Amino acid sequence: MSNSVAIGVAYSDPEFTTCEASVSLGYTAAAQTAVTQATSKSTGVTANTSAGQITMNNASLAATTNVTFTLTNSLLSAKDVVIVNVASANATAGAYNCWISSMLAGSATITLRNITAGSLSEAVVINFAIIHNA
Repeated sequence: MSNSVAIGVAYSDPEFTTCEASVSLGYTAAAQTAVTQATSKSTGVTANTSAGQITMNNASLAATTNVTFTLTNSLLSAKDVVIVNVASANATAGAYNCWISSMLAGSATITLRNITAGSLSEAVVINFAIIHNA
């Protein structure tokens, strides 16, 4: 027997209580932080909150090239989901992809890819949010 019950376009899960939002659903300002990479695009950062922004170093990233760095976060469990996206007005629109390339309790590896045909030297800002799972 499944724990989920189809209710049209979504599923009802008996282990999840009702969740309703009249305005927005997210984290308070106290649950967010902002950090900046110190020396390069591969320099790791520490942000011990459930959400925030990472300002990457403005070092050059060659065309069609990936760079990876570690986000250390004491709130992360191995079952959590981390959402990342490029959010920077400083970055060329449509020039980057980013994703979580691996994750363990306490850290996640973020990869940024320059998807353009030219080298870029921008302080890309990445938003992150953790969806906590038990």
